[in-house]
Amino acid sequence: MTISYHHLGEEELVFRQAFSHCLPLLIKGPTGCGKTRFVEYMAQQLKLPMWTVACNEDTSASDLVGRYILKGNETPWIDGPLTQAVRQGGICYLDEVIEARQEALVVLNSLADHRRQLFIDKTGEVLQAPPDFMLVVSYNPGYQSVMRDLKESIKQRFIAVRFDYPAVELEQRIIATESGCQPGLARALANFGASSRKLAGTGLFEGVSTRMLIHGAKLMTTEKAQQNLLEAALIDPVTDEPTIRATLLALLPLVLAAVQN
Repeated sequence: MTISYHHLGEEELVFRQAFSHCLPLLIKGPTGCGKTRFVEYMAQQLKLPMWTVACNEDTSASDLVGRYILKGNETPWIDGPLTQAVRQGGICYLDEVIEARQEALVVLNSLADHRRQLFIDKTGEVLQAPPDFMLVVSYNPGYQSVMRDLKESIKQRFIAVRFDYPAVELEQRIIATESGCQPGLARALANFGASSRKLAGTGLFEGVSTRMLIHGAKLMTTEKAQQNLLEAALIDPVTDEPTIRATLLALLPLVLAAVQN
């Protein structure tokens, strides 16, 4: 399946240059702005296999590198996704890497610098990454705190690309392409997203993401447009605060009008 992607700027050039020079890439941006889609698109463009790890507070070094498992009377070693990518070549993508445990992040140090080596303590192996291996990580800077930020010793090993939500015109095209909705509805949803993001920091964390707008468009392609469907897609996932909810609800008639037209 061909992956579609709408460029925000020069992110593909940066990715290709980083890959050609065997440099790791850090992608920063808000929730639902297309970070993962971009990496999937580039993996397809470069014809590389891709291993994705959705990091969380329980993600350990063993989850990335591998572990011994009990299988009958034996305890074979099972490679983790990071080790598989280093052995075979390809892209290892660590989504929301900032959520992983610190001991998991330490594993990345030798892979992300000039050595490009993965040390597997439990097996005594030292793997040299091939030229077609690339480490890509992402996180949302809005979630970072003093306790959850990446250390400078890690960040400065990476080339970085900053993502943001697209401009209204581009977001309209993305919504229409991904959902198959009419241009008028896509435009109304893009305007809704832009308006919601103006509330960021005043009771709403980031605003409505591009991903959520696509969800809303898909729901509106049903036989009957209903406000409760838009609330389910665009409002309920991001806020329960009465004032913010009322503000967003006041914007919905414009979206419904676009459906009816």
